[in-house]
Parts: sequence; C-alpha cells; structure tokens
Amino acid sequence: MFALFEEAGKFQAGRILSEAESSAQIELDSGKRVKVKAAHLLLKFDKPAPADLVVQGRAQAEGIELDLAWEFAPEEEFGFADLARVYFSDQATLVQQAGALFRLYDAPHYFRRAGKGRFRKAPAEVLQQALLAIEKKKQVQLQIDAWSVALAEGECPEPVRDQLYKILFRPDKNAPEYKAVVDAARATQTAPLALLQRAGAIDSPYQFHWRRFLFDNFPRGTGFPALEAPPTVNDLPVAQVAAFSIDDSSTTEIDDALSVQGLGTGTVVLGVHIAAPGLAIAPASPVDAVARARLSTVYMPGHKLTMLPDAVVQHYTLQEGRDCPAVSLHVTLDETTLDVRATETHLQRVPIVANLRHDQLDNLVTEDWLSQPGGDANPALNAVPQAHATLAFLYRLARHLKAGREAVRGKPENFNRPDHNFRLVGNGDAEPTGNETVQISVRQRGAPLDLIVAEAMILANSTWGQWLAEHGLPGIYRSQASLAPGVKVRMGTKALPHAGIGVASYAWSTSPLRRYTDLVNQWQIIACARHGKTAALAAPFKPKDAELFSIISAFDAAYAAYNGYQASIERFWTLKYLGQNGITQLNATLIKDNLVRADDLPLVLPVLGAQGLPRGARLRIQLGEVDLITLDISGTVLERLDPAEAPTEGTELTPTVGDDEDDDVVAGPIAISLDLSAGSDDTEAPEKATP
Repeated sequence: MFALFEEAGKFQAGRILSEAESSAQIELDSGKRVKVKAAHLLLKFDKPAPADLVVQGRAQAEGIELDLAWEFAPEEEFGFADLARVYFSDQATLVQQAGALFRLYDAPHYFRRAGKGRFRKAPAEVLQQALLAIEKKKQVQLQIDAWSVALAEGECPEPVRDQLYKILFRPDKNAPEYKAVVDAARATQTAPLALLQRAGAIDSPYQFHWRRFLFDNFPRGTGFPALEAPPTVNDLPVAQVAAFSIDDSSTTEIDDALSVQGLGTGTVVLGVHIAAPGLAIAPASPVDAVARARLSTVYMPGHKLTMLPDAVVQHYTLQEGRDCPAVSLHVTLDETTLDVRATETHLQRVPIVANLRHDQLDNLVTEDWLSQPGGDANPALNAVPQAHATLAFLYRLARHLKAGREAVRGKPENFNRPDHNFRLVGNGDAEPTGNETVQISVRQRGAPLDLIVAEAMILANSTWGQWLAEHGLPGIYRSQASLAPGVKVRMGTKALPHAGIGVASYAWSTSPLRRYTDLVNQWQIIACARHGKTAALAAPFKPKDAELFSIISAFDAAYAAYNGYQASIERFWTLKYLGQNGITQLNATLIKDNLVRADDLPLVLPVLGAQGLPRGARLRIQLGEVDLITLDISGTVLERLDPAEAPTEGTELTPTVGDDEDDDVVAGPIAISLDLSAGSDDTEAPEKATP
C-alpha cells in the first residue's frame, strides 16, 4: 500500500510500512523512512508507483482550467477529491484526484486552504483583485526584462536613468529599475556602476558626484525658504577699537576679527571679535531651524552651500566700514613676556576698519617683513592702525601661544606639507559644470597671517570653553584624551582636555555663521556675559540637556559627510588637473605600504614597485589610467630619487594637529556594490584653516 502526503508544504509519496491510529511509517523512494501524522495522509493507493502518481498528477494539474474549476467548485468548504468529481466525473481517477490536489494547492488566489487537503473558493471580488495584481506583476516583469536587455546592450532606459542614485546608493530592492540593473549586471557579469556607465546613464563625472551628494544630503534641494534676519538689539556699547579680519577673498561669512590696543605701553589688550548672530537668532526660531537642518557650510572648489541664506549672513557678517554686533574676548597681556593677565567677555558693537585677504597679502606679510623695523607700506594695510607693529606683535604672540601649546602636547606640531587652494576658471559665480579649467596653488601651513588667526581662535575657543565650565554651563566641546595612536577626537558636553591641540578645553565658538555648534556655544556664552553666575537659569541649554546630545550627533554625521564630499570633489579636480596639464609622471613620497603622496599636488595613490622601500622614500611615479567616476588612479615606481637617504626616526609625514581631517588621503576611490542575489587617527589642524 502506498500513500500521498503533505509535509512542510511539499507533496511526497511512498510505501506504508506500518500504520497506527494517529500516524504511519512510510518509506520514500530514496530509502528514507519518515513518520507521518494520519491527518497528513491525503491518498492511499495500490498503484501506480508513488513516483509515477506524482508525475502523472502534476501533468493532469496543468490541464485544469482554474476559472472553470472555480466556477463549479462548491460554495462551502470542500476536499480536493470533491472538486475532482465535479470537474472530471463522479468516478474521478486517482491521478485526476492528485491533479486536482496539486492544482488547488498552487492557486491560492482562486482557492484558500482550509486544512490538509481542504479548500474554500475565494470571493469573486477578491479573486478579481488578485488576478489584476498577477497581471500587473507579469507586465512589470516584462518591463524589467526589456530594461535588462537594453542595459546589457549598452542603452539606458530613461526610468533607470532617473533612479540612478537611488539604485546605486539607497536601493529599493523591490523597484523594477533596481531589479533590471541587477539582472543585467548578473547576465553580463559586469559591476553595476560599470554597466550603467557603459549604458550612458552618467552624462558627466562631476555631475555624478555632485548629484550623489545632493541625493544623500539635500534631497529636497539646496534652496532656502523666505527668511528675514532678526534685528540685533541696538543698545550695545561701541568698542573703542579698530578691528580687522583676515580671510581669503572668496570668504563671505566673516566670523572673526582682531584688534590690538596699548602697543608700546607695556600692557596690550588683544581683542578677538566674533560675529554675533546669537544676539538676534533665537533657538527654535525659523532661522535657527534652517541652520540646524544644515549644521555647517559645505565648501568645495568654485562653489559652496552656506549654512544660512546670504541675506542673513550679510546682516551679521563683520563687514568693513560698519559697527558690527560681536561677542568680544578682550585678553590683557604683558607686552614683554606675553603673559595673560586677565580675560573679559563683552557684548558690543565693533568698528571693522578692514577685511584683509590672505591671497592678497601672504606675499607681503612674511616673517622677514614682520621682523624688519617699520616694514614696507602697503595700500591694503592702510586702514589698520600701526599695521606693521600690530601684525608683528600678533605674530610674536601667535608663536608664543603655539610654543605654549606644544609644551603641553609634549611634542611640536609638524606641518611639513602645504595647503592647496583650488580655483576654477570659467564658471564665475555660477555652479561648476565640471568642464572648467582648474588651477591649484600652494599656501604653506603656518604662514604668518594663517598662524595669527589660528592661534587667536584657539585662544578664544579654549578660554570660552573654560569660562562656560566655570559658570556651570554645558557647551559643545572637542576633546582628545591623548596623542596615543588610535585615540580620536570626540565631541561632548564636558570641558575635557584636547591633547592634540594642547589646551585644557576646546569649544568651537568662533564661526557661528558657518558652523551650528559655534552658534549653540555662542548662545551659552551670551548667557554668561549677560547673567554672570546666574547664567544657568537663563541659558538655552542646561546640564545634561538631551537636546545638546541630539545636536552633537546630527552635527557629527553632517560634518563628516560634508568633509568627505569636499575631499572627494577636490580629488576629482586634482585628477582633472592631471589631464588638463598632460601630467603623466610626478614625484611622490612613500607614506605607508604601497601608498604615496604627490609632492606638489593634494593626491594620494597606490603604486606598484614600492615593496621593501622605507617610509619617507622619495620616488618618481608613472601614472596609470584615471577614472573620474570612482576617483581611482594608480601608478608605478620608475625610480627612487633618494637611494642613499631614509627618514630619521620619528619623522612625521602627516600633521599631528588640526581642524581639517587628512582629506587628500581618504578621498577615493568610490566603492559601489549591489546585492546581486536579488546590494589615522582623528587629528585636528589649527582653527580657521582656509576652507
């Protein structure tokens, strides 16, 4: 005796070896013996053989018309044998009964399962909806197949092109466009990105990177809602200073300015004046909502996305010729020893006499010029009182402050590679297209003007960070426990030491027009300036305020994404520069393993032939193919330029402090993968590094 039974959704047949009231022992054709519950036994028969019954029943099932079977099926619950007798004849054969069972089981949209071998036909309206869904699914699959074929043949259907960034970077694995790319990639054995490139889905490498960034970070576009800058209170006292800012010519968000009083008297007062949007913009206001959504200005060659609308920025920026609202740190110093005697914070209007520009003055304001008594005059400095003496004092102070921080750090800061500035020729003020001519120039880190501003900002950020802590107020701090390898810079609400910079605490506070953390800290500083020891009652953020932790988390993510994009797009323009200037070879320095850093360009790349060479070896490199989509480039070592030399023990080839991450190391290549089954330690450079 044989039996047909269901087990775990599968139909099997075999010989009954023994049978009890509740179960049977059955031997399958494979020789395996299984125990089957009596309720799971659907048919018992003497012939044909079990395997033959299953084969013949499957063939019989294919001939059963589901519409006709549904039409004549009983309205009440029924068994498969009942349907076989209605559909075939009163004397339905064993094979016909098995065929009915298989057909019913495989058509849940027509017949709902009501138990082992029992069914109930679906209501007419439910059946109609199911059939429409099945037909729609069939049409979608036909569309997927057509798109897949087109992609494999090198053509990109418009719907796939429209979903390009979603397919590659945030796929909906049920979307037909995604499935078409997966099918085509599998069929052609091609990586998805290469497949889409070959099919013409990517019109411009630059636009590919730009639109991907917007897709990830600005899905609703980069425009601002209509906003008016809230006015600042007019009863602020006017500071008796002549302040000036130092920025690049492209800077529109002028956050900070400096002033010096008392030169030649033995006691000098340094003023660090920070633009004060926090005096007007209130937490949870419409302008604050925009700033909190963006969290930072995004910088890139030839373009930037500001944290705040330009009209709002211009209302608070430290523009020359105006008395600008500012939060000012006044530091009283001994003119000879440069020891700090006192610090005071004031809310005031500050006369801005000049907006000085790095790129126009770096060649003039050199260490030699500053060391000369009197110095040569320059029209760009005419507005600054005692310009030479003022800048010479500030440079002397900056070096003193830097030396003091280095003593705390336990080793000197070593910036032995330059900053690179990018300039695009041909786009004017418009958004770049990727076809502009790129110019890359060098500005050595630690140039006098750069150092002056950097040290003044570090002084302000560290002083205000400690001041907040003394008043019992939380702020947003950056800290680093030690300079040991792997110890990263962290953001938190407590005033902890920053070993990388060499200060007791460090709270970003000097760029409130371009970083949201600085605006938050400015609100806290303003509360201290206005209310003194009772500031905790009036400050927007209280100790252990969950809102601060939310801001830190959001800022960390956004700032990393923005810096990552800046690094990637600077790598793009560097690779464009190679092509535009026909550069096929360059000199480089081995930094680790097989990675080298170009001597004259912000470019890191892997090379062949560097095995066994010491870190710091200088090499001549033959460049390979450039891929502007993946930002990939490699090279081959042609020769060693310093065969008799090697770096001395402890030589640092990367900076050990800084506000900007080691961007030209991490910028590429891009890795993209789809699921084809269906997808240095954190260091900081001086504050106010040029974007």
